Amino acid sequence: MADLGFFGKIGKFFRQVKAEMKKVNWPNRDEISSYTLVVIVTVLVLITFIGVIDFLLTKSITPLIIK
Repeated sequence: MADLGFFGKIGKFFRQVKAEMKKVNWPNRDEISSYTLVVIVTVLVLITFIGVIDFLLTKSITPLIIK
């Protein structure tokens, strides 16, 4: 195979990228909406959990430090 040179390699790279992008199974609008909802709910649950743990640790450790 002949040496493609710098610009030939760049062109080959973009042709390969284009071919791979055609193979991608893109989600539809309903799937994106449901995935977004799952992410938002998960983040809210984690925020609540971390907030409760922070509050409890603050209330239990602060009296030990401030004596």
